Amino acid sequence: MELLIKGSSELNKMFMALQRTASGLRRDFGEVENLQQSLRGARDFVQKAAARIEESVLSDLLLVRPSAGLLTPNVSRPGDGRDEFVLSISGASNFVRANPHFAISLALRSNDETKIALVYSPIDEKLYYAELDRGAYMFSAYHSAKIKVSNLSVPSELTVAYNTSDARPLVGSVRRTGCPALDLAWVAAGKFDAYVSDPLDYAEIAAGELLVREAGGKIEMMADLTATNGKVEL
Repeated sequence: MELLIKGSSELNKMFMALQRTASGLRRDFGEVENLQQSLRGARDFVQKAAARIEESVLSDLLLVRPSAGLLTPNVSRPGDGRDEFVLSISGASNFVRANPHFAISLALRSNDETKIALVYSPIDEKLYYAELDRGAYMFSAYHSAKIKVSNLSVPSELTVAYNTSDARPLVGSVRRTGCPALDLAWVAAGKFDAYVSDPLDYAEIAAGELLVREAGGKIEMMADLTATNGKVEL
């Protein structure tokens, strides 16, 4: 097998599954742009598109590890109890409004530990990926570059993404993007210095968690989810 990106053959097979699905997803996005006069119609269309994406990607992934379990916001299958694929469309509310800031989040977990993580933005075709103990990378236009978190710590210099519903004090230059998977990937890539969120479905953040850690950052999932470059106190 010819490797598309730097990493294991399993990582590349997972990426190929995402690429095959992404071409149809880009067509769906074009259809959503034509449905903006009916938000309800757009929501229904995106829900059906998300279901097709799950079915397409998961059928490909079972060729990678046939006995693996599956976890998405809509599907949970136990598998062999050792391996599990975790998949989510992150930023679906953006997709509904024909906003291209959404991504497919995909992780492979073995024995309750995430081994491979991919966050793929299908409209601009950028991939953020990581393998346990091998670092984090960004791939675009057939070029992979290693990524790492920022080194900023002064509150006035920070750019922090939020996904919170309460009235907590906000720090730095605030961003609200509506796509948790890309927010975490951007913390890993140093585009954001931190990310703070209300609790989220684990399927949406499993890949981002490994990306942040492999890029040198820290992530805590307590009452809130907080990901930082390791130098920021929030």
